[in-house]
Amino acid sequence: MNPPKHVAIIMDGNGRWGIKKKKTRNYGHKKGIETVKKIISAGIQKKIKYLTLFVFSTENWRRPLEEVNYLFSLLNNFIDKEINNILKKKIKIKVIGDIKPFPNQLKKKIKKVEKVTHSNNKIQINMALNYGSRQEIIYSLKKLKKNHLQINEKNINKNLYTSGIPDPEILIRTGNTNRISNFLIWQSIYTEIFFEKKMWPEFTKNDFFKIIKKYNKIDRNFGGLNVRSK
Repeated sequence: MNPPKHVAIIMDGNGRWGIKKKKTRNYGHKKGIETVKKIISAGIQKKIKYLTLFVFSTENWRRPLEEVNYLFSLLNNFIDKEINNILKKKIKIKVIGDIKPFPNQLKKKIKKVEKVTHSNNKIQINMALNYGSRQEIIYSLKKLKKNHLQINEKNINKNLYTSGIPDPEILIRTGNTNRISNFLIWQSIYTEIFFEKKMWPEFTKNDFFKIIKKYNKIDRNFGGLNVRSK
């Protein structure tokens, strides 16, 4: 069986892990960045073409301002420190979501990294930033209305943030929480969902590989019978 083309991840548990270690939620977020780098490497190793990471949701604005600003600083520093590796490894960065409310400096940096990595083709990292699935569907419908297009599945797909990206075969959520929290609702109707008890900073390459292995044993019928992915 071929490897999945697209894996999506809800990277949950950073803050709780930080508290568990008798430190801070921000400490957990910082450690979570190390896991991000490991899992990107694992995705490349498994020849996955698209990896979508739920970085900042539309609901995350409800968190304390100090934590929100720290998350922005982490993203800012990640781009600064990793841009050379990103280019060297031919990683393409794409944002899904609405970054208009983000600080101007961060917005410029995000747009620049999208531009300079546009032609890279080893793996595409979709960074879900200020992303919410309901918001995305409304965004698509508004575009259809504005352009006087018929509302149907094909046109909605074309106008989502994920236009041109195949639906994920796998969705992983760490942090021992069994819900998808407004993430890729439209795209996940036939996605295999794996809920992991481990917090995101504890999640390893081996955990990732085990999920890929489990996925490869699943008969994917897509509503029919005796149909298996090849």
